[in-house]
Amino acid sequence: MQVLAIGNSFSQDATAYLKKISECENGNITVVNLYIGGCSLSRHYRNMLSGERAYSMEFNGQSTGFYVSMEEALLSRDWDVITIQQVSAASPKYETYQPYLDTLAGYIRECCPKAKLMIHETWAYEEGSERLVNSMKYEKRTDMYNALHEAYTQAAEDVDAYGIIPSGTMMQKLIENGVTRLHRDTFHASFDIGRYALALLWFKVLTGKSVIDNSFKCPVGEISDEEYAIIKKCVEEF
Repeated sequence: MQVLAIGNSFSQDATAYLKKISECENGNITVVNLYIGGCSLSRHYRNMLSGERAYSMEFNGQSTGFYVSMEEALLSRDWDVITIQQVSAASPKYETYQPYLDTLAGYIRECCPKAKLMIHETWAYEEGSERLVNSMKYEKRTDMYNALHEAYTQAAEDVDAYGIIPSGTMMQKLIENGVTRLHRDTFHASFDIGRYALALLWFKVLTGKSVIDNSFKCPVGEISDEEYAIIKKCVEEF
């Protein structure tokens, strides 16, 4: 399976371990992330128009050192799945998605008519964080999640997406089940639990395969057996 994520650091977090997780199931997922830190849909739109080689191309969770344009990436191989997302700070506000989202979706389908276009639902910030309370003006992370979930649901409907990869919903579910340490700086995913859980979700949604017996162990940090079990149980529900 060939997967292209047109995103930012949140898609970087979500796909870092995807290749290795798939290998544990004798799978063959190749994932390319088009990375610009903090890249919004409006900037993706401008990059589409300009053809600028603005994206750092990451291959199976590793930087390649190459910079490509959106068009070059789209035409570089026969993609099975292409994901797009909004920058996290604007994710709860659907008025920031349009008209960029519709145009980007049309362009992606023109370049890659056989690919499944999916929406990547990003996640809310850590409870009580400065970004959540002072920058985003939310009292609770649940408030941010509810708003972004509604916006992403609308986005998927408006572009008739093949589906949603519900990273934000999964992160919320993990917290409700007692899993913490999901963030590393109150907004990005932690290098261990956060990135592992996100990649496991992507694998489950993209392949439909059970993750209960997946043997991949995160190479950084410390995840307890209990945490692995809770994460797998939560992901299995999607």
